[in-house]
Amino acid sequence: MINISDVAKQFGPQILFEKVTLQLNPGERYGLVGANGSGKTTFLKMLIGDEGVDGGDITIKSSLRLGVLRQDQFAQGSERIVDVAMRGQPEVFAALSELDSHESDADAHRVAELTDLLTQRDGYTLEARAREVLEGVGIPTAQLEMPMSVLSGGFKLRILLAQVLVGQPDVLLLDEPTNHLDILSIRWLEGFLRSYPGCAVIISHDRRFLDRVSTRVLDVDYQTITDYPGNYTAFLALKELRAAQNQAQAERAERQIAEKQAFVDRFRAKATKARQAQSRIKQIEKIEVVDVVRTTRRAPLFSFEQVRPTGRDVLKVEHIDKSYGEKAVLRDVSFSVTRGEKIGIIGQNGIGKSTLLKILADSLPADRGTFEWGVHAKVGYFAQDHHDLLSEPKLTPLHFVWNKVPSEPTSYVRGQLGRLLFSGDEVEKPLGNLSGGEAARLIFAGLAVEKPNILLLDEPTNHLDLESIDALAAALKKFEGTLLFVSHDRWFVSELADRVLELKPTGLTDFRGTYDEYLERAGDDHLDSEAVSLKAKADRSQALKAPESGAAAVPVLSYEERKRRANRLKTLPRKRDEVVAEIEALEGEKVEIQARYASEGFFTETTLVEQEKVRNRERAIEQKLGPLMDTWEQIEAELAELGA
Repeated sequence: MINISDVAKQFGPQILFEKVTLQLNPGERYGLVGANGSGKTTFLKMLIGDEGVDGGDITIKSSLRLGVLRQDQFAQGSERIVDVAMRGQPEVFAALSELDSHESDADAHRVAELTDLLTQRDGYTLEARAREVLEGVGIPTAQLEMPMSVLSGGFKLRILLAQVLVGQPDVLLLDEPTNHLDILSIRWLEGFLRSYPGCAVIISHDRRFLDRVSTRVLDVDYQTITDYPGNYTAFLALKELRAAQNQAQAERAERQIAEKQAFVDRFRAKATKARQAQSRIKQIEKIEVVDVVRTTRRAPLFSFEQVRPTGRDVLKVEHIDKSYGEKAVLRDVSFSVTRGEKIGIIGQNGIGKSTLLKILADSLPADRGTFEWGVHAKVGYFAQDHHDLLSEPKLTPLHFVWNKVPSEPTSYVRGQLGRLLFSGDEVEKPLGNLSGGEAARLIFAGLAVEKPNILLLDEPTNHLDLESIDALAAALKKFEGTLLFVSHDRWFVSELADRVLELKPTGLTDFRGTYDEYLERAGDDHLDSEAVSLKAKADRSQALKAPESGAAAVPVLSYEERKRRANRLKTLPRKRDEVVAEIEALEGEKVEIQARYASEGFFTETTLVEQEKVRNRERAIEQKLGPLMDTWEQIEAELAELGA
């Protein structure tokens, strides 16, 4: 479908990748991963045609229709929301619009042409399909007739995502499609993509989303792009194994060279050993030393310490209400928090999660109700919107952190910034020039030096790459204070939360347990019910049918069956990784055997008994590989079934 041959790209002296050769096939969903700045978005732009290549070729059939979601897209204006989504099929939308403008007795020939086009393209269901997708990405039915201008930037991106999906393209190119989506909409998008028949390339920092959607992973690292089979978890295991094998192979080659060189150095001048020394020199020349390239991935060293602990009772919230105009987002919210709890706050967008944190951070007043922090409370707040940070765009990261600890020397401040990947001249970069990920890391640097004992974090993973998200989760696990956080990243929530607050239109659900335990108790399908309650009214086309688009379509499972499936979903990935590791090890050994066959002197200097041992080992490897590959396929099939 898409052929990439010896492609290279660099910006000035920085080489992003070179000699990239890939084939992207229909039916595959490629997760495109890599460190921030490694070239993921650049590669996507090259596929789109917005960015040229410095070498090689990218071949895409001209007949293929591309559906593209860019992070820098923007939409505004007075056009109806549903009309913007329908523009995903521009010819059909234009035909419908033109047909509406014709009177019944005017231009009969043109009306017939338009009618034929709409019949062939299933155009009369376009609006129904557009409404279905819009509801799937979390746009309320009541808003579909409204103009685009009423929406915030995050919701406009949802409309643009809907427009791409409505277009039914042959190839989907999606840059961070889960940004600004809540958990309900992300689950709907997962179902849509799993049933999508074309080729999809997806950039995402949501680990669970990649695990549930990706069939292959494109890794941008080592100045190239490598294609790995399986989802993100399988990719991590395979990449780690291959890196270990390359390191071991390089060390083994260097050890062989050192041993042979030692012999040469010792006996080169000795007449009786001169021939053997010369033979060793030739052997050294033939030994191939694998070049162990350093990864471009860097993980920040987050650290959160508290100056002193709080009292046992940290927070008491009583009867909080908050409305924006006529829209009530928080109604009679009450709960209490004790020291050391890590509370994940979840719920659909617009339900009031960020509003609740703003109220607790004293950046927004409540309409009614009270909250009270306990003794020795020192609150640190990470806002989803970084505009406050950028209000002084000429300020530098060095001064931003130093202003929080003016009594500390610059070496301390630079050290803290260095832990979060600000080094050299980067500490003098104006705040107005920071990327989203850099701004997020800088805020965390500020929190680190302030040493609060309570953290309020609103979507802290939005602009971080996967390595940074892993590092942040690890640091927050070690944090001995109290944590309240809002996140749509389900992996992040499940890693941290020991208590879940779900805000719903019907009120607050307070569950004292992990996120996985909450889903197990509540039933994972409860997340879908509100988001898709009106979908049965939509005209469904097969191409847009999402397997998770309605709870009624899935049989209700018993608590025991859900528990059994949850346990299998926990154990199967580990078993799969063990099988994959064994396959990789055996294949590596097989490569070594084949290299040994090809080495000089194997058949002349090796005894027949030893040769037979090597052949028997090769046969044994072949016999093991077949069943292992079958086991791997069975595990992947079961995981896909359980995931669906």
